[in-house]
Amino acid sequence: MIELIATAESMAQAEDLFAAGVDTLYIGEEEFGLRLPHSFSRDEQKALIEMAHAQGKKVNVAVNGIMHPDKMKKIPEYLTFLAEVKPDHVVVGDTGVIYLLQEYDLPYIYDAETLVTNARQINFWQKKGAVGAVLAREVPFEEMQQLRQYVDVPVEVLVYGATCIHQSKRPLLDNYFNYTKQAEETSKERGLFISEPKKADTHYSIYEDQHGTHIFADNDLNLIQELAELAQAGYQTWKLDGLFTPGADFTAIAKVFAEAKGAIEKGTWNEAEAIRAQQEIQKYHPVGRGMDTGFYHLDPTAIK
Repeated sequence: MIELIATAESMAQAEDLFAAGVDTLYIGEEEFGLRLPHSFSRDEQKALIEMAHAQGKKVNVAVNGIMHPDKMKKIPEYLTFLAEVKPDHVVVGDTGVIYLLQEYDLPYIYDAETLVTNARQINFWQKKGAVGAVLAREVPFEEMQQLRQYVDVPVEVLVYGATCIHQSKRPLLDNYFNYTKQAEETSKERGLFISEPKKADTHYSIYEDQHGTHIFADNDLNLIQELAELAQAGYQTWKLDGLFTPGADFTAIAKVFAEAKGAIEKGTWNEAEAIRAQQEIQKYHPVGRGMDTGFYHLDPTAIK
């Protein structure tokens, strides 16, 4: 069965996403999770997990931040809380956190960003207890086909949303504005972006939070027309990221993907349906943000 995972920005949107056909929510709090649309309180996390389970749905909690000693000291208390409220999975990339997970009944999905590019990487962490992995966004489909033959756990693929291409713990924006003697907001809500010097139309979104500076690809990812191919190749865990697509628009896009999932499972998905779905997504995708298929169709030899 195909699993459709989506980020959530509020309790109300979480309910709407479930109603739209999403199977699993991806949530967390900013202290420990990377690039979340919203930092949920402990009470909200508990309530969302209870709501999801009452509907036969799931919740994955992000604990995939870069953990320095100060945050590692806080991790046991958070894991104790999660063990009590019982999310379906925690999503983890730091080896230190994985080491601590040995003391808790918390299934984990391995997410080390750009490091997850081959089957041996996934198989190694499966032997260390991982029940799934998040594939790097930079893996072309040709390599994905080869990888899937050698792994036994579900491998998550981003099918819609922004792709982070660089993260630094340094406050690069604050440093720049301090150097230029400007007082500017550096959060995601400010809507900052950078462009290539000779390509003024490029739009690399950039913002800062307590995890540092995050820079995103020029275009957001949209694999609606590649879904059937992904499912046939064994990739049936699909992630939708609403970091830059707020509110009802993201819910509407999630509904399009949920309908596509249903059609693929029934065997009724076709090229005409894919084109219609592409047009629907374009209606709700943020104005000024482009979309493409990222690395999906690239020749692996062209990017090595």
